Amino acid sequence: MLLHDTALIYGRYARQTLRSRFALLFGLLMPLLYLLFFGPLLTGLPLGEDGSSWQVLVPGLLLQLGLFGALFAGFMIIVENGQGVVERMRVTPVSRLALLLGRVLRDATVLVFQAVLLVLAALVMGLRAPLAGILAGFAFVALLTVSLASLSYALAMKVRSPQEFGPLVNAVSMPSMLLSGLMLPMSLGPAWLDVLSHFVPLRYLVDAMRDVYTGHYTSAHMLYGSLVAVAMTALAVTVGTRVFRTAGA
Repeated sequence: MLLHDTALIYGRYARQTLRSRFALLFGLLMPLLYLLFFGPLLTGLPLGEDGSSWQVLVPGLLLQLGLFGALFAGFMIIVENGQGVVERMRVTPVSRLALLLGRVLRDATVLVFQAVLLVLAALVMGLRAPLAGILAGFAFVALLTVSLASLSYALAMKVRSPQEFGPLVNAVSMPSMLLSGLMLPMSLGPAWLDVLSHFVPLRYLVDAMRDVYTGHYTSAHMLYGSLVAVAMTALAVTVGTRVFRTAGA
């Protein structure tokens, strides 16, 4: 029943996405601009990491894609509330968990597809990374998307308007981006900033992805990043499901 309901909701939102191909590609714009105009500036710089500058930058851009794409996913729920879509779904026998999973799995599919396109562009620019590392990176993007999209939908169910939702999301996304080392390794900064960044969960995913892009699959970073990613996903889906159930979405 859960799988059937999830597939039903997933299919509904996947069809919506396919009807808006421009929006599908527009989400790539910011990471692609960083890749084209910021990436070449790092070539040859001593970044304090194994591998090339592309193996440092591209994992960060992939997680940046997941970070912003997933956190702003909740705007859809606000729109649907205004259109009465959520109210109509409330009276159906569809599982409340499926209402969440169908949405976040659609988001994960979209962002992994965008991540594939970004990696292809990076390969043209000069990225060289093992296939296993690239595939592991897509898994991290998927887990990050599921976790953050779940929290985004849960938050969107609690606010009244996009004007309330936007500032709350920005209050989470900007510190996460700046303190996780998405653009440059935090080890390049002062010691206090490096220490502070360890309180940001995204930092562990960034370190893990950079390790797999250089072929280090059994490092401590990979272990901690995997544990944090799985824990974030489990916690976020639990919170999201509880909100969907209590809100009657």
